Parts: sequence; C-alpha cells; structure tokens
Amino acid sequence: MRNTLMIVLALILAANGLLMLIAPEPWYHLIPGVSDTGAFNPHFVRDIGCAYLVCGTAFLWFSRDPQAQPAAFIAAIFLLLHALTHVWDGLAGHESVEHLISDIPGVFLLSALALWLSIKRQS
Repeated sequence: MRNTLMIVLALILAANGLLMLIAPEPWYHLIPGVSDTGAFNPHFVRDIGCAYLVCGTAFLWFSRDPQAQPAAFIAAIFLLLHALTHVWDGLAGHESVEHLISDIPGVFLLSALALWLSIKRQS
C-alpha cells in the first residue's frame, strides 16, 4: 500500500509539474485559487513546475529504490515549505480563509503525505 501511495503521489506531482511547464496559462486558470494570488507570470509558473517535476521524479525513484530516500525527503521538504508559505500568507492576511481551505487537498495533504512517505521506514 505504501509503495502504491508513493507512485500515486509521484504521478500527481510530476503531472502537475509537466502541466505547469507545457501549459502554464491554462494551469494558472485551472487550479482553484491560483488566479487569486496575483497576475499570471509564465516564467514563475514554469519555475515552480520544474520543482514539482523534480519532486515527482524523486518519489518515483524512491518507490523503486530505497537508497533514494534522501531525494524523496528533500522533495518533501520543498512541499512542506511551500505549504508553510501558504499558511504564512493566510496568517499575514494576504490570503483568505476560503483560499486556505481550498489549499487543503493539493497543498497541505500532499505535503503531509510526502513527508510521511519520505521518513517512514520501509517495512
């Protein structure tokens, strides 16, 4: 089950990253709440897309090779820091509570899952 979750996470992260790289403007309008955060910046979307693609690749690698655990852990740290940035923006009044709620599945739960998968010992 753990490996299946890791592969699903890897595919979600990599697909998100690829979409951000290939179609940044449709991605910007497709993901709920993103367009509320500021003006569309294709370079910025692609930059973050690179990070998501690397994260997905790290988890796919870890799903096949336990020696890749440090790569998956670093990917999880990026996702956690990204989630904490969203929390900070909410606490600072830059984002609404509704926006934070919409971030739960794609930002907070994915980062928590990534962190858990990257530190849990393999059975």
